[in-house]
Amino acid sequence: MTVLKNIFGAAILIVSFSNLLGVAHGATISEKAAMQAAMQQFIDRSLVKGAYLQIDMKDGKVRHLYPNKAHPMILGMGEYFVLCSDFRDASSGSVNVDFYLARENDLFVVFHVAVDDRVMLQRQISEGRAQRVD
Repeated sequence: MTVLKNIFGAAILIVSFSNLLGVAHGATISEKAAMQAAMQQFIDRSLVKGAYLQIDMKDGKVRHLYPNKAHPMILGMGEYFVLCSDFRDASSGSVNVDFYLARENDLFVVFHVAVDDRVMLQRQISEGRAQRVD
């Protein structure tokens, strides 16, 4: 819950500061803050005893991942967005988790999560279908 409070506090500052700055490429500061908040809310609702549980597709074991740090960069894929966050686990340390979001009216909804798997995202970037949202 503390992480959520910190994210919302930062989002409020960003939204307040956005009146002084313009944002290009289809996402306002307010929209970016809303995306970050949607990702954080998704994470918080998904935690079990503080861990995001993920099944390792190689061995079938359940991994316990702990939220560590959200990345500020947002990628756009047409009408969809990708946000990234660092998690940690007991054995391998840092784990990249990518959250795919869609707009639902004035809200953003997480519709896909890619844990420690950047193959699809890297292909989207290299083919020009995913670009940084400034």
